[in-house]
Amino acid sequence: MTSPSNSHPGGAAAGSGGMLTARTFGRYGRGEGTTWRKSQVADRSGTETEMARVRARLAELDKEQRQLLQELSALEAQQTAEMAAQAKRPSFENAPVTNMSTSSEKVELFRNLFAGRPDVFPVRWENRKTGRAGYSPACFNEWVKGICGKPTVKCGDCKHQRFIPPDASVIERHLRGGEGPSADFVAGVYPLLRDDTCWFLAADFDKASWAEDASALLATCRTKGVPAALERSDRAMEATSGYSSPNLCRLGRLASLDRH
Repeated sequence: MTSPSNSHPGGAAAGSGGMLTARTFGRYGRGEGTTWRKSQVADRSGTETEMARVRARLAELDKEQRQLLQELSALEAQQTAEMAAQAKRPSFENAPVTNMSTSSEKVELFRNLFAGRPDVFPVRWENRKTGRAGYSPACFNEWVKGICGKPTVKCGDCKHQRFIPPDASVIERHLRGGEGPSADFVAGVYPLLRDDTCWFLAADFDKASWAEDASALLATCRTKGVPAALERSDRAMEATSGYSSPNLCRLGRLASLDRH
């Protein structure tokens, strides 16, 4: 009777003496071993690819972190500078006029800050047909038939002058604006008084160095103890300084040139 260990699956003996030889083993195991080795190589290649992807991503994150840290440092420096500038600004906690003040108090403050000639003020006009615009003295007799000589006679040469003084109602109308004719009402000021003095000085900065020039003027005003304010318009920067009493206009002009 033949032993199962040396019998062919079909019942016949395998090889000489029924033993499995290298030749027989190769016939059954060589193909499976080759497939297993190929799978190992493929798995190793995929792992290395993923590792390379992770390393590249880490490098990107490291670069982004350095950039964000630089940006954060710049923002912190900017915040420090802004806080320092804010600390140097004058406090308005004890200001006599605030948002809670009455309209008359606000109007009076505006009149004091931008005081000019008390007997006359200019009003803006615009010719919509020609597009021309300008300012002319506000007059009770303007365009009164038989009295007003415009446009043949200039206001300064007119014998029927009845100039309107810039009282509180004029200033309030200018500040409020509104609908209808009032919406187009823009009052100006003649800052040069009859004795060649003025209450305030307005400087317009519209060159490339406007920031430095405006800052220099404000610093000069603060050094001299002259109140000053800065306003940004669409096209330029305007600085206005006021005086506690009328000053010669030539002194006002020198204030804006002090930095030179």
